[in-house]
Amino acid sequence: MATRPTEPDEILPASPSSPWERERWLPVLGGGLLVLIVLLAYLPALKGGFVWDDDSWTIKLVRVLRDTSGLRSIWLEPKTMQQYYPLSGTAFWLDYQLWGFWPLPYHVEDVLLHALAALLFWRSLRSLRVPGAGMACAIFALHPMMVESAAWIAERKNVLSLCLCLGSYLAFQRYRRSADLSWSGERQMLDANPPRGTSRDALFYLLALLMFVAAMAAKTAVCAMPAATLLLIWFRRGALRWREDVAPTIPFFAVALAMGAVTAWLEKTHVGAQGADYALTVWQRGLIAGRAFWFYLGKLLWPANLCFVYPRWQPDATDWRQWLYPATALGLLFTLWQKRIRLGRGPVTALLFFTGTLAPLLGFVNVYFMRYSFVCDHWVYLPSLGPIALASAGMSRLLERLGQRPSVKFALGGVLLLTLFALTSQRTPMYADLETLWRTTIDENPVSWVAHNNLGNALFRRARTEEAVSHFQRAIELKPDLAEAYTSLGVAQGSAGHIDQAIANFKQAIRVAPDYAEAYYDLGIALNRTGQTDEAIRQFQEAIRLKPGFSAAKSSLHSTLARRRHDGSAPLNQSL
Repeated sequence: MATRPTEPDEILPASPSSPWERERWLPVLGGGLLVLIVLLAYLPALKGGFVWDDDSWTIKLVRVLRDTSGLRSIWLEPKTMQQYYPLSGTAFWLDYQLWGFWPLPYHVEDVLLHALAALLFWRSLRSLRVPGAGMACAIFALHPMMVESAAWIAERKNVLSLCLCLGSYLAFQRYRRSADLSWSGERQMLDANPPRGTSRDALFYLLALLMFVAAMAAKTAVCAMPAATLLLIWFRRGALRWREDVAPTIPFFAVALAMGAVTAWLEKTHVGAQGADYALTVWQRGLIAGRAFWFYLGKLLWPANLCFVYPRWQPDATDWRQWLYPATALGLLFTLWQKRIRLGRGPVTALLFFTGTLAPLLGFVNVYFMRYSFVCDHWVYLPSLGPIALASAGMSRLLERLGQRPSVKFALGGVLLLTLFALTSQRTPMYADLETLWRTTIDENPVSWVAHNNLGNALFRRARTEEAVSHFQRAIELKPDLAEAYTSLGVAQGSAGHIDQAIANFKQAIRVAPDYAEAYYDLGIALNRTGQTDEAIRQFQEAIRLKPGFSAAKSSLHSTLARRRHDGSAPLNQSL
């Protein structure tokens, strides 16, 4: 006879705490209300257009999005898009077929996906019998740190992958019902070996696996979810069993490892996450991880001074103070583990979930955005579920112990949610357009060289050349080896007729980044304007050598060669 297992945590109620929670229509009504509130909170963002990187998934992919042949490229040619997230690419392909490049539907879909993720989060907590599930759902839906994922079109991959990931988890939970050894009021396991699942269980398992594959195809940031699933099983039961718990997750781990490895390889070889900005020692990466751990927890608890691009700090292994970050993070996790009997398994589970799902983005693997900052809001989208669930459960339990009336609970919860609603509504307008995004970023982080450089590009496209030049120069002051800023400055100067200054900046860009193909191309254009045709041809050829798919450089090379032949100039050296 199998003995009754212990309850997973003293904070878990044995049954719904309110008659309202037993009403089937209440979740539907609450879900609809939540969607409406989220749409209202994100209303300023719905009016926005395409901003940074959005064009990499839309306008720049028009040849891929145009017809069905593009779907083949999206799925079978990993370097077709900026990143190999084929399901996200397919979603953008469908959007283009339906709406073209009208940004409103893109924004509406992302916000609705975010609301759906919040509802799936609520359902997941209910399946775990965690109190405060409704409050956790609402906090996640309205927390301003989630704005970057829900309001930024390029992060469609983030909200889509989380919805699929949580859907996969819920399907896996349904599959495990027949093998669940936890105690229930209606059934008591009589045998240590549970019966084999029915065909319906197998369908739920297959659904869970397919949805996880889809989640990984949307964005591989959810790769830690198989481990998180085992962690949640341990939270419920206090133990793991090989046959019932671990063995069914092996295919999930295989998918996560395979697709995660592909993403890491492409991030380095295709996206460009390599070079001096990523030359970090193991010790430096450990310091980054420790500081990021506390950074994210702090912002989730007190979401003040949020920023699109946070300052990139300098990890210094010789500074003992920086070691306090990883030391205290590990100390906290160790203490919660040691106190799990007294405090319950909830706190350590929440923090382990947070740490484990955040681990791929803590600096141990190169991600391109690390060039600008070691932290960003959209990286904590999935990991935030752990601390939010813990905080909501803790608040719910505390109010129960204080014997507060339901009206007091609703009032306190209402104040919190109204505050989050206001903060989110205040943050969403920055995604209106590129200029607004970068001006807001500079206000929040004046030393962001990427913000100055990109604001300069946005201003230059609006023919505000003089103002653009000042931002390019500021970007160079902040980062003297920024080849992009030198080329942008050169293009702006060339458009104003200062060709000699432009050529000097293009050559400086090549000096600081000898493999930057765009600098050779821009230098070739400038040399052409001064009549230095042979030297221009050499620059175009070098740009093509560095970037074989550089169509603009090929076109300029062909037109220059044709013009040279037409002018009757002496033939170029055969080596050209």
